Amino acid sequence: MSLRERKKLAAWRAISEAALRLFEEQGFEATTIEQIAAAANVSRATFFNYFASKEAVVFDQDPEARDRWRALLEARSPGEPLWDSLAAIMIEVNTGLRDRMPLMRRLKAQSPALARASQASGEQLRTDLQTWILAQTPGEDAMIGILQLNMALAAAGTAYQSWKTDEDFDTYIQRLRTCLDAAGAGAAALTT
Repeated sequence: MSLRERKKLAAWRAISEAALRLFEEQGFEATTIEQIAAAANVSRATFFNYFASKEAVVFDQDPEARDRWRALLEARSPGEPLWDSLAAIMIEVNTGLRDRMPLMRRLKAQSPALARASQASGEQLRTDLQTWILAQTPGEDAMIGILQLNMALAAAGTAYQSWKTDEDFDTYIQRLRTCLDAAGAGAAALTT
């Protein structure tokens, strides 16, 4: 990574960390972009160079996150059953959110506007997973692969929705494993 890229990443992270700290202290609705910029020691214009909105600070993934999940995809063994790969990837991606997800959950519970804005937050992961699946599963098998992806995403959504704001992150990960195991039984029936 070049010096310029490292500086841009450091600025993105500084703005994100300042915003999340202020959201935790003051609440999402009460925090202004000006306060975030001041806390990160950047201008309002610089804030908008990195984030499209205040909501984006909560939901945009770290710029290196996509590289990490793509590496997870590439690391899967070609002979591994698709469901096993998907379940492992879902666990790894979610575990990587250990520092952010509990705060995101609390903020969404406090702010209906933020909860509505979160609907599209996982689209890049979904797109990358679908692209990967289509490359792994030729012809008619692609439909079954996409169905398994939707089952894995539904399992993750169910685990998230059943995770209470006062429960720790490990409880969420255990619920995710339970949901993936239950969905895996159905996925196994698709491949036999």
